[in-house]
Amino acid sequence: MFPLFLQKISDLDILQYQSDFLSYLASQKITREPKNLYEPIDYILQLGGKRIRPVLTLIASDIFSGDYKKALPAALAVEVFHNFTLVHDDIMDDAPLRRGHETVHEKWDINTGILSGDAMLILAYQYFENYPPIVFQKLAQLFSKTALEVCDGQQLDVDFETRNDVTIEEYIKMITLKTSVLVAAALKMGAIVAEANEEQAQHLYNYGLNLGIAFQLQDDYLDTFGDPKTFGKQVGGDIIENKKTFLYLKALEVSNKEDQEKLVTLYNVEQKNISEKITTVSTIFKDNKIPQYTQELIEYYTDKSFDSLSLLNISDTAKEGLRLFGKNLMSRKV
Repeated sequence: MFPLFLQKISDLDILQYQSDFLSYLASQKITREPKNLYEPIDYILQLGGKRIRPVLTLIASDIFSGDYKKALPAALAVEVFHNFTLVHDDIMDDAPLRRGHETVHEKWDINTGILSGDAMLILAYQYFENYPPIVFQKLAQLFSKTALEVCDGQQLDVDFETRNDVTIEEYIKMITLKTSVLVAAALKMGAIVAEANEEQAQHLYNYGLNLGIAFQLQDDYLDTFGDPKTFGKQVGGDIIENKKTFLYLKALEVSNKEDQEKLVTLYNVEQKNISEKITTVSTIFKDNKIPQYTQELIEYYTDKSFDSLSLLNISDTAKEGLRLFGKNLMSRKV
């Protein structure tokens, strides 16, 4: 279920979108033979999550055509692809938990996670076959571009783990590719299904692109300072994996020499006591007001996303709904 603050936003009935999406997902009967290939796919898709991306696809279709149900196949394609990236990311990060449950490679094994993830990518494309040729073509083109950008972003993320000269600008580029392009594409796919014109679809894409950056920054913040009971993932995971997030990079920029040296050492020399590493890094972040800096940057990109709303030829009510959706998304704890 969506958190209460996301259940009803203006005339955008988030609960109804989610309910219809989940019904459509259940109707697909993803589990089939061979079970060791498809059961992990069904497992990750049933773990829940916020379902933000598919809901955004339905919202976009509803805004431009008044009919969101025709966007259900595209919404499922987005969700299947997103979960495919999570399965493979969890393998690369050796993550034990996803949404508070065992990751696919932990529950089965690494080979199963790789192959099931590959199958999910192919399944995602198949859902576009529900649309007429011109819509199929536009969806597939956007999807292919986005999928490759996500891979680009993931590789940059991996590269950053062994680099000590990563800049904040590079980091923003990385999360734009790894995370926000899919949020933006989810919205634009809904506009494509609704047959909105390209200019309007692109304005909605830009709204999603900046909102996606803010979303990932909030995720980075929660990774260190979130409540493990509500966050659903291992808190401190980014610190364990030596990820050069905005929090780390900003701390290097504003902290004194002693804290800088501690951070560089902790992120480059293997630590035996992981719990102590997380505590020490978190303390350095707090002492240097990194939570405050992070929240300010989240607000900057959220406001930037709202600038695109003024360019959309949609009702004021729908614009306000998208604005509230963004604001509430950034105040989430999960």
